[in-house]
Amino acid sequence: MPFIAQLEPDSLLAHFMAHPPAGFVADFSAQGMPGFVAPFDLLTTADDALRRRITSLPGYRWWGGLLRWRTRFAGSTVCEYAPLPAAVAPAALAQGLKQAYAGDCRLLIVKDIAQDSPLLGEADNAYAREFTRACEAQGFVLLEGQALAWVPIDFDSNDDYLARLSSGRRKNIRRKLRSLADLQIEAVPTGDARFADEATLAAFHALFDNVYAQSETHFDRLGAAFFRALLQDAASGGVVFVYHHAGQMIGWNLCYEHGGKLIDKYVGFAYPQAREHNLYFVSWMHNLDYALQRDLTHYVAGWTDPEVKSFLGASMTFTRHAVYARNPLLRVLLRRLGSHFESDRQWQAAKESAHE
Repeated sequence: MPFIAQLEPDSLLAHFMAHPPAGFVADFSAQGMPGFVAPFDLLTTADDALRRRITSLPGYRWWGGLLRWRTRFAGSTVCEYAPLPAAVAPAALAQGLKQAYAGDCRLLIVKDIAQDSPLLGEADNAYAREFTRACEAQGFVLLEGQALAWVPIDFDSNDDYLARLSSGRRKNIRRKLRSLADLQIEAVPTGDARFADEATLAAFHALFDNVYAQSETHFDRLGAAFFRALLQDAASGGVVFVYHHAGQMIGWNLCYEHGGKLIDKYVGFAYPQAREHNLYFVSWMHNLDYALQRDLTHYVAGWTDPEVKSFLGASMTFTRHAVYARNPLLRVLLRRLGSHFESDRQWQAAKESAHE
């Protein structure tokens, strides 16, 4: 089934549905929209102030588990935007999701609805707008989602790209790029013969787990079976950039060339080597150069670390989550406290205010 607002190859979503993260149960709605049920900590997207206020309350270590709810999600954690079934009218989709799932769990969340995205065409954006309005009419509360980083490939070289940044940022990035002298970078297509080796797959997954372990958010831990399916999928258009130092793999980055864009999906790092060799910055510039050489239109850099990606020159586009609470009192509370769960938008507003 074709989906509205899909940036990734179909196979990525298919692998997610076949091998969902630990604790998730993935399925399709009657209308064909992918989704899942998972335990959800209500503080996952809370801003730092609210999180500190709640976690510092007396006895939180004993009663904090009460904030972890079984939640129904429409969408997927591997897609940048909610994949909306193209064959279903927006109003019918919103109504159908509510009718099917509102009584299933205490919360129903349609995650990451595109919001006037520069990465989508007008038809997809129009559908997403109409679907968002339909969700609101059905009693969903709309919350701002995360900041998705992206860069238009409208420069002639990495030097040209860096010239657009401030002098201080240029100097900082160029200093970090000196690490390139000690690195070997390999571009390996998904489906390569090496990914048939279980020890190789285990090594790649171990580096992904390193990144997951140091992340502030622990929601969707993707397992070995998922990465085996991704790395062995020769038809997906995936390319893995593998970073070696002194003969050892110290990092990797899985991207997809799809729809004329380079979609950055997953990384794995060995610590402390990845930090010592500035792999975050090195891989950013390497991906931009790869997209330029491949004559692509955009580099889509994902949801996490908006401050760092903004420093590196990325623009941000936002999504919305449509949240339906079974309890009407909770719906009222969501409307009153919703801004505390929009931390990326708060960061963007603060950044814009600082530049005024």
